[in-house]
Amino acid sequence: MLPAELARFGAERPWVLWLLPLALLPLVAAPRRRAAWADLAAVPPDPFSRALAGLLRAAGCLAVTGLVAGIAGPYRAGERVTRTGIGAEVSMLIDRSGSMNETFAGRQPSGAEESKAAASRRILGDFVGSRAHDLFAVTAFSTAPMLVLPMTDRHDAVRAAITAIDRPGLDYTNVGRGLAMALGQFGAASGDASRVLLLVSDGAAVIDPRVQDTLRAAFAKIRPNLYWLFLRTKGSPGIADRPAGEDTPQAAPERHLDLFFKSLRVPYRAFEAEGPEAVAAAIRQIESLERDPIPYVEVRPRRDLAGRAYGFAAFGLVLLVLAKLAEVDLARGRAGQGAARAPERRMAA
Repeated sequence: MLPAELARFGAERPWVLWLLPLALLPLVAAPRRRAAWADLAAVPPDPFSRALAGLLRAAGCLAVTGLVAGIAGPYRAGERVTRTGIGAEVSMLIDRSGSMNETFAGRQPSGAEESKAAASRRILGDFVGSRAHDLFAVTAFSTAPMLVLPMTDRHDAVRAAITAIDRPGLDYTNVGRGLAMALGQFGAASGDASRVLLLVSDGAAVIDPRVQDTLRAAFAKIRPNLYWLFLRTKGSPGIADRPAGEDTPQAAPERHLDLFFKSLRVPYRAFEAEGPEAVAAAIRQIESLERDPIPYVEVRPRRDLAGRAYGFAAFGLVLLVLAKLAEVDLARGRAGQGAARAPERRMAA
């Protein structure tokens, strides 16, 4: 265990450490003033003085060691520590078809009105960062999917990526290819971390049977929790509404996409939102449902230890300077000054 801890320490100028034996000099020689005694046997035992002498020698060793170590530039190397928090891996798949540029009332926004795209961007931006350890990926789709941002814990970058999806989309919605790319955002298995695929769309399209088979295999392998936030335009059919005529994917794409999701055998839930408030409520509910432990990596930067080394050196030097100043015998100095002034007084008399 100890060698592993020592391996984290290093020095910018390791050759300076060869001067560390100089720290033993205070044990051999001391710059303190010596007092002459005719017979050492006449000196009474003084444990306090001996302890003080040992303390000053240790202070000298500490001062030299601190100076040498500080010049060497010691540091503790950075490291990556795996911890466990509460959160999820969230792959967001955002619809950028032309209908997302309309309001929930099905018209072009005017005045203070928000389009479905603007409302979803604002609410998803608030959702990102509400928990410190969530990981997010962003994918946009219309005619073709577009990777906006891979899975990351950099929430500022995720919010910027969501905000950047502000260009008018195309009319066609290719949700099958979008789902495939969003599933590809999940990396290697991360223990018990919750994986969430969040689809934000105001409609659906027919998924080719061959693409369906590919998606089934991908969902069975990754097994994410699937949420569909359906931004329903006022007056448009709902997810559960059956068509008046033939019940086919072409006639009711939203209904059949919902049936396809239910057949994937993964945790799935759909939310129908007919306004910004309903979208925000659905996001809060999704956030409350995904509260599983998630491992995350905490990056610790390199720490400079030169300041601590110089601090120890300064402490030892202060002790030595105080000891040196204490060698001045003030009483003897005053007595000497009094004896010098006595002849002056006699001469004056």
